[in-house]
Amino acid sequence: MPGGSAEHVEAIRRLLHRYAECIDAADFAAVGELFAHGEIRAGGLDRPVRGADAVRRLYESANRVHEDGTLRTRHVVSNEIVDVDAAGRAATARSYYVVYQATPRISLQPIVAGRYRDRFERAEGGWRFAERTIEVDLVGDVSDHLRIALPARG
Repeated sequence: MPGGSAEHVEAIRRLLHRYAECIDAADFAAVGELFAHGEIRAGGLDRPVRGADAVRRLYESANRVHEDGTLRTRHVVSNEIVDVDAAGRAATARSYYVVYQATPRISLQPIVAGRYRDRFERAEGGWRFAERTIEVDLVGDVSDHLRIALPARG
């Protein structure tokens, strides 16, 4: 069923936004828990990263945490299109993201933008990520954000 019940759609949007909140706070354990039963795929990864510990380690190794204990970023998720299956047990979502950052070295600016392609499943405790594909479309100055090089698009 395209769209799905408003309750299901809202629960999935909350997951999308919770991910952004955890990333900005550099709470990589919480990011990992969001993928305890799921995986992340992205350009530059040899294979999908699956499970809480592996996802936590990925984010710890890829991101620069600043003196205040955060990434000094704001991940803004928008244009969410959520589709829930007729049984209300599986869903997909497409969304955009823009990451803004300000550090002592760089003024507030967008540093990366792209798309998320997500699959969700509903279990006993509610909705959870099954798979996230991260696509990078536009890249600015990520030198104060990432410890890794972003793959070139194309």
